[in-house]
Order: sequence, then structure tokens, then C-alpha cells
Amino acid sequence: MTVQSGSYRRNVGIILINNNERVFWAKRVGQDAWQFPQGGIDENESAEQAMYRELTEEIGLEAADVTLMGVTEGWLSYRIPKQYIRRGSQPLVIGQKQKWFLLKLVCSEQKIRLDLSSTPEFDSWCWVDYWYPPQEVIYFKRQIYTAALKELEQFCPDACRKPAAST
Repeated sequence: MTVQSGSYRRNVGIILINNNERVFWAKRVGQDAWQFPQGGIDENESAEQAMYRELTEEIGLEAADVTLMGVTEGWLSYRIPKQYIRRGSQPLVIGQKQKWFLLKLVCSEQKIRLDLSSTPEFDSWCWVDYWYPPQEVIYFKRQIYTAALKELEQFCPDACRKPAAST
């Protein structure tokens, strides 16, 4: 048996926080799977440009609707379990390497729209505690969610920070 090599897709992750220090949590269309908005970086596109494009495509917000609070310094990566790899896709993607962005919502949450794309990613959303997502996201993303939240918490209000006993 030959082992196929693959690549890590460049991607951005978006953590959107509201005035109550809660984060945007969205349910994937037709699934019982919740996650942060994320998406690939197109050729000749910076990570920040991709983040703003994905923000609009996935949740209907524009750059003026948010304030950029922080971004991970380096790339965070995770490997996709074999059963989730899309065989036959070119190039073969075996994981993602991501830049994560922490954004503050500065407009009314009424502007959030999940139906602006011809192929929506999400069909429902809610606000959750800052540290809720790592325990609820699909298992193979838990480590990267924890790493992103931990690195970006320095830009958060004190209410987002983990209590000292649980770090």
C-alpha cells in the first residue's frame, strides 16, 4: 500500500465576540456540528483579506461591522482524520493551517445573515461563553480551538479569561 502525501490548506478562523464577552457559535447546514466561521485563503489573497471575505460570505458582516482585536502570531495547524479526507480532490488536503482572528462586533447583531451565499455554511447561531467551543467542536479541532482562544485571550476583556484554577 502506498501512502499518499498531501498538503495543509491555508485557512482563516474567525472568533467574533459581542459586548457581553460571548462568542459567535454557528451550526453547519443540515448537521449537528457547531463551529467558528472559517474558510480558505484564495491565491493572491492575504489572510486578513480572506478573513473579511469569509466574514461577509458566511455571516453577512462587513469590515465596518467589526473591530479587529487580535490575530494569532503564527499559523496553527491540525490534521484531518483519514475518514474525513476528501479523496480524489486535487491537491489532496490532509489538514489545515490557520491564522485566527479575534473580532469585536460593533454593529447590531441584527445584521448577522447566514443566507447571503448561494451555498450557506450555517443554518443557526448563538452566543456562547468564550471557553465553550473547545469542548463542543468536533474532536479533531479541539486542540486548535484551545490554542487560538488561549493566544487571543490577551486581547479580550477580563471576563473572557479562564479562571486561574482551570488554566
